[in-house]
Amino acid sequence: MDESSFILGVDLDGVVGDFYGAMRKIAAEWLNKAEESLTAEVSFGLDEWGINEFGGYDRLHRFAVTQRHLFREMIPIKDAPATLRKLSNRGVRIRIITHRLFLKYSHETSVTQTVEWLANYDIPYRDICFMNDKAAVGAHVYIDDAPQNIKELRSGGHNTIIFSNSTNKGLAGPRADSWAQAEHIILEAMEEWRTGTMNLFRTPSQAGV
Repeated sequence: MDESSFILGVDLDGVVGDFYGAMRKIAAEWLNKAEESLTAEVSFGLDEWGINEFGGYDRLHRFAVTQRHLFREMIPIKDAPATLRKLSNRGVRIRIITHRLFLKYSHETSVTQTVEWLANYDIPYRDICFMNDKAAVGAHVYIDDAPQNIKELRSGGHNTIIFSNSTNKGLAGPRADSWAQAEHIILEAMEEWRTGTMNLFRTPSQAGV
């Protein structure tokens, strides 16, 4: 891993982009239900919306990406683009790591929408990696929301911040409930990296953030 700069591995869906908010709107159309009838408190896989009898998650996801341009149209999570610009300006090397290519035959669409979305919201990054094994590309600290990703990264000894939502309740911190908290934790970790004092899984002093 490059040790010349502090690398932040950033997930997109549910961390930078409001994936679940966008999917809720699209799913309401797809299911022919009122959006208000679909709970916002979902688990990973969206089983709470009763999508299985309509074809399941993969079919809904394909519709969302190919027909409703999910990766281009979703709005960012509050403060995410501005905070990432601030972090980049402070010397953080932002490495986007996203598993958006898991659906066959839609890779070009997914990549194009992703790059256009990042440019549209002026979200800075030095690298972008489309892959499932996030640890394989290396980062000093990761920020992710998916429970399985978080568990796998941590089991491999990788410093991982949880970006809080309903899918990852119950997992131990460090976690950020907002990008203001995430910024504080990331800058604290970068300072520890600079001084050689990073402590794996130490919960940063975020109580007052």
